[in-house]
Amino acid sequence: MKILFDELSVKICEETTKKYSTSFSLGILALKPIIRPAIYSIYGFVRLADEIVDSFHGFDKERLLKNLREETIYAIEHKISINPIIHAFQEVVNKYKIDWNLVDTFLKSMEMDLQDIIYDSNQYKQYILGSAEVVGLMCLQVFVHGDKKQYDDLKPFAMKLGSAFQKINFLRDLKDDYQVLGRTYFPNLDMNVFNQNVKRDIEKDIEEEFKEALIGIKKLPNSSKFGVYLAYRYYVSLFNKIKKTSAHQILNERIRINNSKKISLMMGSYLQFKFTGI
Repeated sequence: MKILFDELSVKICEETTKKYSTSFSLGILALKPIIRPAIYSIYGFVRLADEIVDSFHGFDKERLLKNLREETIYAIEHKISINPIIHAFQEVVNKYKIDWNLVDTFLKSMEMDLQDIIYDSNQYKQYILGSAEVVGLMCLQVFVHGDKKQYDDLKPFAMKLGSAFQKINFLRDLKDDYQVLGRTYFPNLDMNVFNQNVKRDIEKDIEEEFKEALIGIKKLPNSSKFGVYLAYRYYVSLFNKIKKTSAHQILNERIRINNSKKISLMMGSYLQFKFTGI
């Protein structure tokens, strides 16, 4: 009967994705069905860790995160967990031979969120590597079906895309990260002097990463190319909205793309992809 638990575990990851992220849900729907369960499972695991550090206020977050690490190690080694999200994730790790170093690096970035850190350039890079770039690499391992040469060729582009996504998230969530969670990720950023010049410097960095990332998206297998391209288009749309928003407004509200706009973006992206290519 384990097959029922396997199916339930992936279903819970799918529902977790839909509950927390409309944009990623749409992106995953644009992937070929054969790889969707694996990407749902990766997102579910990442979301689980993220919830511990971002939402479980009043609980022992350090202990919870340590438990997650220990349960994940056990699950990967023994190919089983009674936690459905961890169980689904270990199946992906084992099936696609995802390097433990990627998982470990991700968990270390989550541990950084439990510390009061004023980020310098090295810590900023370390956090983005763990929180975003290695997650992109886990997905890439699924996209290329374990093909090492293709993975190595596409690795730098996947890291750039993950980095660009995360930096946009930092800008979008600047208000809540600072006011609610007491975090500022951008290196040596004084929130009292966050102005148009500072914002523009960050945006230039993101623009360069997007240019490089698109090169890699064009080289992805057909099973994943449109799904990743759709996520890229969504983040470009969000980024364009952020660029048009003043630094003062960024500090006072969370910038969003409404669901109707997301659906419209998906349809437009599909037509462009279908008839003109990327």
